[in-house]
Order: sequence, then C-alpha cells, then structure tokens
Amino acid sequence: MAKKKGGKKPKPLTLKAVQKCVDLTLDGRRRLDLSYKGLTTVPACAQRVMDIGELNLSRNLLKKLPPFIEHFDNATVLDLHSNYLDEIPQTIKSLTGLTVLNLCNNRLTSLPIEIGKLSNLHILNLGLNLLKALPNSIGHLKELRYLGLSYNHFVVVPTCIGKLKKLEKVNLEGNPIKYPEVPGVKKWSKSDRFHVVKESLLCRNCLETFQIEREKLNSAEKRPDFETSSSIKSHVVMAKEKQNFWLWAGFCYLGFTMFSSLCLLSLSTVPGSDNT
Repeated sequence: MAKKKGGKKPKPLTLKAVQKCVDLTLDGRRRLDLSYKGLTTVPACAQRVMDIGELNLSRNLLKKLPPFIEHFDNATVLDLHSNYLDEIPQTIKSLTGLTVLNLCNNRLTSLPIEIGKLSNLHILNLGLNLLKALPNSIGHLKELRYLGLSYNHFVVVPTCIGKLKKLEKVNLEGNPIKYPEVPGVKKWSKSDRFHVVKESLLCRNCLETFQIEREKLNSAEKRPDFETSSSIKSHVVMAKEKQNFWLWAGFCYLGFTMFSSLCLLSLSTVPGSDNT
C-alpha cells in the first residue's frame, strides 16, 4: 500500500493543480490522474473536472470515497488500487459506464450489493484485500471478462461466478481454499494455480485430463461413504453448471503446463497489477 514519505503533510490540491493533472489517453479520452499525491481525501475541487473518461486515484492514502464520486458517471475506467479503502459506497451503482474497476491492494472486507449494477464492467480487480465472500449481485455482471480475487481470504470458490457467461479468467491464487483428498483424484499442490477458462482455450490434452478427473470426482461423490465438503460441493456445482462452456483448468496436470500457458496468452491484462 501507499506510504507517507517524510513527516510533512501534503498541501491540499487546488483546482488549478487538479486541472494540470488532466491529460489525454491514446484513444483521445480525458484522464484525471491523481495518483501518488498523498491524498487522504479526494479534493472537492475535483468535482469541477467531471467530464473525464478515466479517473486514477491509485497509490494514495484514501480510506473513504466521497459522496460526489457518483457524479463521475462519464468515466469508463476507475483505478483505486493501493489505498486504504475499507468499504465501497453504495453510490458506486451510478457509475454504469465503467468497463474497468481496479480495487486491488486495499482493506476491503465486503462489497456492496450495488456493485452488481455496473452492467458494462469487463474487468474487476479485487486482489490483495480481506474478502471472504462476494455478494450474489456479482452474478449480474453479464459483460465481465476478468475477475481478480487473488490473495484474499476465500476458503471456497464463490458460486456466483458460475453465472458470468462471458467470464474468461478468474484469478484465485493465494487464497486458503482447501480441497479434501478424494480417492483416485489428483491432489492439488501449492504450485498449482486455479483459473477458469473457456473450453475453446484448452488444448486437447488438458481437455481430456479434465474430463477424466471430472468423471472420477462425480463417481466419488455418488458413493454412500463419501461426504462432500462445502468447498468440493461448490466446485462440483459450478463444473456441472458450465460443463458445456467452462472447464476448470486447475485439474490439468503439471505435465501440461506449457499447453495451459499457451491457452492463457490471449487473456486481458489488468491495469495496476498483472497478477492480481
């Protein structure tokens, strides 16, 4: 997270200083870049610079977002990574034009259900927070392609991700998700990475391996002496829900690592952090 440098408190930004932080993106959109300013609050004068396509408030000392954040409704990109945010206001629902929302590296323990109103969102990065669960409204983000959940406190895979039909990648690396040993099914190691990918992105070897492992898991589940834990139940339900569209690449053996890497080359890069 961002840290204070030196003992001097940064001076409040004036309207003139904020206006100097406006530039143009490569595609001609206006961007307000207030990153690395040591901000503890978003300056009120920023309200007078609303006609922007991107708002970058990353790498500051923000703990709360101001009520007027809802007025940045022309923005398509909102970057808030590396702050001290412990909550997201319900007014976030007004930013329906957002396609990218980066909340990585904060102190979030929960999300408001209103986040499900961001119907145009393509990329949602929630890595490096304190999340244990997601609101069911996440399943309403029908345009979502990438969901970053790495290094949180998830112990089970959130079932709401099964409703995201256009999702291409989920990053759950670094979470304490536990998968009980099942006879005949490969035990995951710490070196395995958990991702969700489309069937069309898997090579033949990975696809065949998945099908074999899924059959073993289904057979084990039907045995009367087998008690399926909540984490496995979540995994099984989601696999069955999307068996014609999604495949769990986590079942691929390490011997197929090269194939899996090729499958993921075309996936989107998240602003602010490549691995979260």
